[in-house]
Amino acid sequence: MTTLQMNGISKSFSGVPALRSVDFDLKAGEVHALLGANGAGKSTLMKILTGAYEADEGSIMIDGQPSSIQSPQAAKALGIQCVYQEVDTALIPYLSVAENILLDQQIQTKGLINWRRLYEQAEAVLSQFGFSIPVKKLVESCTLSEKQLILIARAAVQKARFIIFDEPTAPLSNHETERLFQIIEQCKQAGMGIIYISHRLAEIFEICDRITIMRDGQRISTKATAETNMDEVIASMLGKSFSEEFPKTVVPIGETILEVRNAKGGKVRKADLHVREGEIVGVVGLVGAGKTELARLLFGADEWEDGELRVDGRTLRPRSPKEAVEAGVVLVPEERRKEGIFVEESVARNLSVASLAKWSKRGFVQKRAELEQAENIVRTLGVKTADIRQPVGHLSGGNQQKVAIGKWLQTDARLFMFDEPTKGVDVGAKSDIYRLIGSLAAEKKGILYFSCEFPEVLGIADRILVMFEGQIVKEFGREEATQESIMYYASGGG
Repeated sequence: MTTLQMNGISKSFSGVPALRSVDFDLKAGEVHALLGANGAGKSTLMKILTGAYEADEGSIMIDGQPSSIQSPQAAKALGIQCVYQEVDTALIPYLSVAENILLDQQIQTKGLINWRRLYEQAEAVLSQFGFSIPVKKLVESCTLSEKQLILIARAAVQKARFIIFDEPTAPLSNHETERLFQIIEQCKQAGMGIIYISHRLAEIFEICDRITIMRDGQRISTKATAETNMDEVIASMLGKSFSEEFPKTVVPIGETILEVRNAKGGKVRKADLHVREGEIVGVVGLVGAGKTELARLLFGADEWEDGELRVDGRTLRPRSPKEAVEAGVVLVPEERRKEGIFVEESVARNLSVASLAKWSKRGFVQKRAELEQAENIVRTLGVKTADIRQPVGHLSGGNQQKVAIGKWLQTDARLFMFDEPTKGVDVGAKSDIYRLIGSLAAEKKGILYFSCEFPEVLGIADRILVMFEGQIVKEFGREEATQESIMYYASGGG
């Protein structure tokens, strides 16, 4: 029985159509995938369902009855919950795990809070799903995967009938992903309807019953998962064949740019590596292996305990990102909204912020020069934006990532570090990012590419370093590496 229907949904922003008469339905006890390239309209459609936006046209029916969803509170009252990809936007960092899980109940509570009961309730729901997180722990000290699990627990507490999962596995380890799929199966058996948004197509074919594909604000197709395949899905999403998922340009390898010897600090216990001109070096490992921590250490964001770093023969140990940037080392971080961009600032200002000295005179920014340069970068990178003056936070995830990369292009950077650069990015934008990285290599830049996605590292890297428990434990040449051999060392083999 169909439980939820969205009929003829249309929405425009400043006269530009974002959705054009979109139909979508969700049945009780099914997982329905919603797919599309960045800018296809998925987020806008879901924001209408969750009450963040109002549709210009169309209707929403729940159990055959017209439903008015004019606010997030109204959506929650109808049992509609969302587990967001950007977890930090949905959690309160200075509150505990328990307080975040039971946030709505606390808001409605009059008088004093029964803390003992609060903690017991939180522990009960976490144990129900097999999550092991201290309920008194502050959310600001939780890992990305823990924050994701907290959001799932919150949705369960609020007795959701319909749950939207937006890129839920992006911050999770393989084990946590498997556990999430078990939880989704439990939700199905309980009669919940699940809308599943992910750019990891293998997941879609593993757990989803139906697939709806959107493109350019329209619904292209809805099919049972068993009646389609990955090639067909990708072609429908892009409107064309996607024959080369990992474009790799072979360029000459030059002199050594970066040398790291016995790097140690925080979670990084020992790292030796080097990167040469034109070379893309992949650093792979499972979640928690220390990849992000190594990137932060080389960027001066975390404190060194021991070791040596040399850039173009010059020895330094960066004590801040400023020192790293001055030495020619830049980082595109994993958490782009939190650390890579200023979400409330314009696209133009984000693209100029790393090189403001070039566009300033006597302490004043030369706006015309800043805007002209931003326009050039937007054209070069293919950033989709209605206006370079609009807040970058309004762009899709893939376009935000292009801006996070673009801000470094006007610096004198010699080494570019990318930490999970395609997380939450659709297949079209991924291809753009791979090509951009290839073009940087062709300009004799050195590339350090940190990722837990083994196939993409195998596709674009010249050499591959494997991390396990804070150490680089194995090096592979491009031709000798396989997913199986990488997993062996990433799991502690050898």
